[in-house]
Amino acid sequence: GASVRVVMTSAAQEFVTTLSVGALSADHVFTDLFDRKDEHDVGHIRLSREADLLVVAPATADLMAKLANGHANDLASTVLLATDKKVLMAPAMNPKMWAHAATRRNRATLQKDGIAFIGPAKGEMAESNEAGEGRMAEPLEIVAAIETMLDEKPKPLAGRRIIVTSGPTHEPIDPVRYIANRSSGKQGHAIAAALAKLGADVRLVSGPVTIADPAGVATTHVETGAQMKEAVESLLPADAAVFVAAVADWRMANAAGEKIKKVAGEGPPALQMVENPDILAGIGHHAQRPGLVVGFAAETQDLIANAEAKLKKKGADFIVAND
Repeated sequence: GASVRVVMTSAAQEFVTTLSVGALSADHVFTDLFDRKDEHDVGHIRLSREADLLVVAPATADLMAKLANGHANDLASTVLLATDKKVLMAPAMNPKMWAHAATRRNRATLQKDGIAFIGPAKGEMAESNEAGEGRMAEPLEIVAAIETMLDEKPKPLAGRRIIVTSGPTHEPIDPVRYIANRSSGKQGHAIAAALAKLGADVRLVSGPVTIADPAGVATTHVETGAQMKEAVESLLPADAAVFVAAVADWRMANAAGEKIKKVAGEGPPALQMVENPDILAGIGHHAQRPGLVVGFAAETQDLIANAEAKLKKKGADFIVAND
């Protein structure tokens, strides 16, 4: 039911025509900062102010760089710089461009300025034999993010800061192998999104997953349990912490710097392992312990007994147990 006005960059017009986009949006498509008719009828300032939300999809590395550094040399960047409304960006670019330090800096700057991000996701690129993190979030995911950002319902968790952990951790054995628990991150990400929808300032710490970051949720990406512990502690103090992540219980005492080779006639290598930091217990007994600490437990036997024991040992307020 939303009224949609579309601004297309010159690059966007290389992929799709203004005629087709105009037909889909049932409105005029804006393309040129110096179009006399468009400026007379609407104007870029009015265009930016009349919207309840500005969505950039796809958000290129170039447009992110422009906005992060205050550049406005075309209609799209000018509208974004002139707006005082919410902005949602859905990045899409080559994985190496997304991983570049400059792009990371620009994203951090934009997030600090209050711009929300969704994605990018991992997958195959348009380029042959290219895959990785850089695919634009799926349209339905973007629509869900838009609905969340435009939701005007009461926010009972407004003003509350909540930490959520999600996904697995990968504990390296060598550069190509790792130890991990099975986890897609879907549950933790869904909880983070639901808390954000209720108005909480959610800080998500995610292990390696293939799903998009929840819209409007500041997300820190980590790989190992030690990195997750450090990230969580850096986010204290908080009102609540929900530990959904499936953190590996063990890690290598010393991960190999090179791939461990299989040698004919020799048995499997001896792996010396040590215990990983217990993040839930650490926060449950921390000097800056949040007022509410919730843990999760996946069990294969004695579900209730194991959950009750974990509740006492970890210093949590609740344990969500499942088998």
